[in-house]
Amino acid sequence: MITRAQYSTVAVVPELAAGMAAQLLLLAGLGGFIGLGPAGWLTGTAFALVLGVLLASAMHRSRSCALGPADLVTFARAVLVGGVAALVIDRFGTAQPGPVFVALASVALALDAVDGRVARRTGTVSARGARFDMEVDAFLILMLSVQVALAHGWWVFAIGAMRYVFAAAAWALPWLRAALPASVARKTVAALQGIVLVVAGSGLLPDAAAVAVTAGALAALAWSFGRDIGWLWRRQSQSRRLNNAYNAPAMSRIATVDVMKPDH
Repeated sequence: MITRAQYSTVAVVPELAAGMAAQLLLLAGLGGFIGLGPAGWLTGTAFALVLGVLLASAMHRSRSCALGPADLVTFARAVLVGGVAALVIDRFGTAQPGPVFVALASVALALDAVDGRVARRTGTVSARGARFDMEVDAFLILMLSVQVALAHGWWVFAIGAMRYVFAAAAWALPWLRAALPASVARKTVAALQGIVLVVAGSGLLPDAAAVAVTAGALAALAWSFGRDIGWLWRRQSQSRRLNNAYNAPAMSRIATVDVMKPDH
């Protein structure tokens, strides 16, 4: 007899297999249209495998039986991101990414505005879906920052690495894991990163302009992360003060009793 937890993993296998097939078809299309070497094939295939394993694990933990409509949009976007990653690694060292790279990245960015809307309209908003969307976004920004860094300097890589550095710091500092309040500014800054990186890496702007807009995007991202870290620090400090204030009377009473004890 298949338990509910086991069924959730079994049920999603066809969807994961379809995603893997779509990734391989995209890689084959890239190989036939512009040429894709072993590094690109390996990168795209590895991305699809890791994505499938992580998604299956998340489905198992949440006891979900299928991907929702918004998840399928995010999954389609992830396939495009796999193509972007394959091109970045395959063309590593090439300053100009080419129109196919720009097209894939642009469609992936455009679909980022679709999955959230689909989730809200269908009533399928979930923490797992939000995390899935966030991880796909983060990896796309990482790949775009690598590509732009090849042309304008490795300081650009900080845009893609910042989120992962923050996540690593959160393992050592638990107070960084607290939930942040919703922020339009945070969402706007995050959305601008991908747009700026695609434009800067497309070769449509003069080098000086590309560097300027990328530096502006990095500054905005640093401000956004700094603001959030400051909020989390103040929240942690406030919680600590409240805990100390709550425990202080009890500690004072204990100290008073100890003082009043007769000597033996």
